[in-house]
Amino acid sequence: MLNTKVISLGGSIIAPEAVDVGLLRALRGVLAEYLEQDPERRLILVCGGGAPAREYQRAYREVLASGEPPDPEAQDWIGIAATRLNAELLRQILSQYCAERVVVDPLAVSVFPGRVLVAAGWKPGFSTDYDAVLLAEKFQGDTLLNLSNIPQVYEADPRLRPEARALERMSWAELRALVGDTWTPGMNVPFDPVAAAYAAQIGLRVVVAAGRDLENLKAILGGGSFTGTVIGPD
Repeated sequence: MLNTKVISLGGSIIAPEAVDVGLLRALRGVLAEYLEQDPERRLILVCGGGAPAREYQRAYREVLASGEPPDPEAQDWIGIAATRLNAELLRQILSQYCAERVVVDPLAVSVFPGRVLVAAGWKPGFSTDYDAVLLAEKFQGDTLLNLSNIPQVYEADPRLRPEARALERMSWAELRALVGDTWTPGMNVPFDPVAAAYAAQIGLRVVVAAGRDLENLKAILGGGSFTGTVIGPD
């Protein structure tokens, strides 16, 4: 029986400032080892935009600094372009497992013949987290791993409240109370509010964890003890 896991890979992991070649080389090894251990294992990797998205969105806003208000949809399209660049990089370094082109519309793909499927941003109005939720639903992913630059979800923003506790488990209602209901381009939240609403609707299990801790990633993929936050049905 096929075992499909979906990884929403934050752009801050792929390209925090520039492309992190060392991290990607190590990640490639971890994912290859995971796949080689069992021929029934498959991975769906959904890539965020990272530094290229932030830099080009910033440039767009600065060009309009004379008073013309920036268009949120335009900023989303710029960010989407960055996710597609990152996704193509991931597809090429995992080409021995990935037979399909980068997915840019999660509703348009129904099968994938390889072991890995790589996806990028789709359209304005949400982040790649939502694309990952749609793909998890479509391909019966048993777990969605949300890998970013935070090790766990906190009860409040630790930058504003240093005493905020890290949470090992939380319900979708608790997460949605934390992130709100509205997406804005470039917003910094543990999980996109649009994605959270749909994940709650379909009863998806999501694990939020640090994307740079590859030993921890191995533990999550292998079903062992790990550091992270499990978000599940209320």
